[in-house]
Amino acid sequence: MFKIGFLGGGKMAQALAKGFIKAGLSKGEMMLASCLPNDMGSIEAFKEIGSQTVFTNKPVVEYGDILILSVKPQVVPEVLPEIKDSKKLLLSIAMGIPLRTLEQALPEGTPVIRVMPNTPALVGCGASVYARGKNAGKEDAKIAEKLFSAVGLCEEVTENMIDPVTALAGSGPAYVYMMIEALADGAVKMGLMRPIAYKLAAQTVLGAGTMVRETNTHPGQLKDDVASPAGSTITAIHYLESHGLRSAVIGAVEAATLRCREFSSREDQN
Repeated sequence: MFKIGFLGGGKMAQALAKGFIKAGLSKGEMMLASCLPNDMGSIEAFKEIGSQTVFTNKPVVEYGDILILSVKPQVVPEVLPEIKDSKKLLLSIAMGIPLRTLEQALPEGTPVIRVMPNTPALVGCGASVYARGKNAGKEDAKIAEKLFSAVGLCEEVTENMIDPVTALAGSGPAYVYMMIEALADGAVKMGLMRPIAYKLAAQTVLGAGTMVRETNTHPGQLKDDVASPAGSTITAIHYLESHGLRSAVIGAVEAATLRCREFSSREDQN
């Protein structure tokens, strides 16, 4: 069981806390989170799982054996001075904040791991990656992987891969939501009632993703398995290809990656 301190008690921190409890990695009473005094939603969310909340970060730093930096990126510069004396394992989910920035603000030898989760962690279906800092060893990595596997898939990458991962898995749910909406709109145009159109579109995306992950079959092969000769699927695929679906999605991931790199570079220079 881990004693965990959340530096920031927003939605992602709440999702992680619930996942840790569900996986038996911690208990509500073994977690402490710092929240803004007027953020009653976060305070109540932690209260519901049996966790205490405070309005400053110092008690969190003193309490937790593991600290999770879960504030918004623009707030990180305000928080780092409050944890500058801590040598406890720090897991940062603050987007765009490089390991070097975090390590320079902490005592020499402090283990730091940067983690990039995504919002489906809220329902236990997250896709997270983590990158180790220079002082984070194998045991630290095992802790990070164990914790974030509690809310979905978790893989280790090098830090230079965090930006494309953010563009893919971090931003990716937004692209998929647009696809679900478009699929449902198409069905509504052809006469299907909207509530069932949304349900079927969402379930179709869920099922297709599960097929790719569970069967370990190339998505192109799975696509071919659905597309019968002269059938409706291959006709629809031709339409999507002729309207640049692949190119648009590839371009979206590229654009998001470049934007992440721009943000990361700016933070690294500060």
